[in-house]
Amino acid sequence: MEQRPRQLTVIGDSGVYGWGDREGGGWCERLRRDWMQTPSAPVIYPLGVRGDGLEKVAERWQREWAVRGELRRQQPEGLLLSVGLNDTARVGRANGRPQLSLEAFRFGCGQLLNGMASSTQVLVLGLTAVDEGVMPFADCLWYANDCVALYEAALEEACLEADVPFLALHQAMLAEPDWLRWIEPDGIHLNAEGHHWLHQRVKHWPALLRWAGLIEQGQLTPTLA
Repeated sequence: MEQRPRQLTVIGDSGVYGWGDREGGGWCERLRRDWMQTPSAPVIYPLGVRGDGLEKVAERWQREWAVRGELRRQQPEGLLLSVGLNDTARVGRANGRPQLSLEAFRFGCGQLLNGMASSTQVLVLGLTAVDEGVMPFADCLWYANDCVALYEAALEEACLEADVPFLALHQAMLAEPDWLRWIEPDGIHLNAEGHHWLHQRVKHWPALLRWAGLIEQGQLTPTLA
C-alpha cells in the first residue's frame, strides 16, 4: 500500500500568498513546486491572506488547517506560520500607535503557538526587512526596521518558550548587500528576487527538512544552520 504523503499547511499574510513575485508566485509556491518533484515530499497548502496580522490568523487557522488532511478523519501533520509584519506598522504617522502593540503581540504569539502545538507540529518564520525610505504604505501605515526587529524578537521568544522551531530572517536579510533591491516599490512586499532569497532559506532549513523527512532520505542537502 502506497504511503500517504504528509500535509503541510502554510498560513500567514501576503508573503505566503506570494504577492510581488510575478515570476515564481512567491517563496511558498516555489517550495510547493520543488517538493512536487519528490514523490515522498509533503503536500503543501498555502493559506496566505493579504493584510492579515496575528489576530486574523488566530481566528482562522484551526478551521482552515483541519480540513486539509485529504483523507477522512485525518488532519495535516505540520503547520508553518509566517505572520507578524503587518502588526508592526504604525498608523497615521511614524510615531503613531502600532496596529498591534508589542505587548499584545508577544502575548498573542504565546497563545497562538500553544494552541497550534497542541494539535500539530509547528514551525515559524521570522519577519523580512522593509524599505523605510518610501513610507508611508497606503498613505497611512509606517513600517520601520527597528520595530520589525522588536516584533521578530518577541516571536522568537514565544517559539523558544513553546519549543517550536524558528527561522530568523530580519537581520539575515539586512546583512545582504542588495537587500533593498529585493523589495517592491511599496516598501514592504518582496519582489521576485526577494522571494527567491527567502525560498532558498526555507528550502534549506534543517528543521523543516527533518520534519519533512528529506534530510534522512538524502533528497535535499541543508546549507543553513
